[in-house]
Amino acid sequence: MTDTVLKLDNISKNFGPIKAADDINIEVGQTEFFALLGPSGSGKTTMLRMIAGLEKPDTGTISISGRDVTNEPPYRRGIGMVFQDFLLFPHKTVAENIMFPLKMQGASEKDKRENLQWVSNLVHLEGLEERYPHQLSGGQKQRVALARGLVSRPSLLLLDEPLANLDRELRKEMEVEIRRFQIELAIPFVYVTHNQEEAMTMSDRMAIMRDGKMEQVGEKFSLYHDPASQFVASFLGSPNAFEGVVSSVEEGIAQINWFGHSIRARAHDGLQPGDRAVCYVKSEKISMLESGGALTGVLRDIIFKGQYADYLVSLGDGHEITVSGAPMTGLKKGAPMHLDWDPGKADAFRAQGGAQ
Repeated sequence: MTDTVLKLDNISKNFGPIKAADDINIEVGQTEFFALLGPSGSGKTTMLRMIAGLEKPDTGTISISGRDVTNEPPYRRGIGMVFQDFLLFPHKTVAENIMFPLKMQGASEKDKRENLQWVSNLVHLEGLEERYPHQLSGGQKQRVALARGLVSRPSLLLLDEPLANLDRELRKEMEVEIRRFQIELAIPFVYVTHNQEEAMTMSDRMAIMRDGKMEQVGEKFSLYHDPASQFVASFLGSPNAFEGVVSSVEEGIAQINWFGHSIRARAHDGLQPGDRAVCYVKSEKISMLESGGALTGVLRDIIFKGQYADYLVSLGDGHEITVSGAPMTGLKKGAPMHLDWDPGKADAFRAQGGAQ
């Protein structure tokens, strides 16, 4: 990557017996929005704190714009940071909160005023400069926190679950706004979240983390449609999971016997006949047919979600799967359902326990 701003080489960090980061390698380019996505305890916040200089890695190096900053304090790294809990000073005005980083850097009054005006316009805080945090809405507080992270015009902005405390509608609005800020500024944003909708909405590329390891790194569409591991396949989207025994593998497609049903999916992990495998099929990749198909069942319920609906299909043997698609009128509960999918859009991995 020729325009790399952030580079992590072989970063590891242990807290006693816990591996918070295990041999991590990442590069983030000049205009990238990069998300670190994973469940709680996966190590993503520890990674962000090491980039910021708030934690020191046990091994490896951190470089920003080609400069090794592994042992440098946060204020010398030229980065901004936005936290989940805003961390605004309650006794300071909006203007004073925003300008605090510039004050700590010893900026002149002229520079502080110019940068305050610039960032207030950017994040739409004009006219609120003399208010105090208790006089602001949740969205306004978040904008102040963003403005404070950007006011010193950093070469890199780190964001640690900044939308976690906002309601759903405001969060969706801020997702679009934060993405806009990143594009306008043309600097890399590194965004930590456990919310895959946020990561998919805003990022260009992302890394999926689990137990301190990078499960997969890449462009978001690639991770979503071409998972490299069972964890990524199960974590992204809303997949249906089918565990059974591989009966054959031909041209990269595994055929799996699942409770008497024959289902097909791309074979990963070197699957062979006789292996136990788990097949993951995202709900939106399943088609509803008039007849035939891999699975046949009865429509148990329809969950209307506006632009799409979830169709809950009972297979009559205690199993139920979810199909997502456009809302359809005239489809009634109890209707027969015939389901199938393109095997090239499903993924089969070796189940825990390996071969049969």
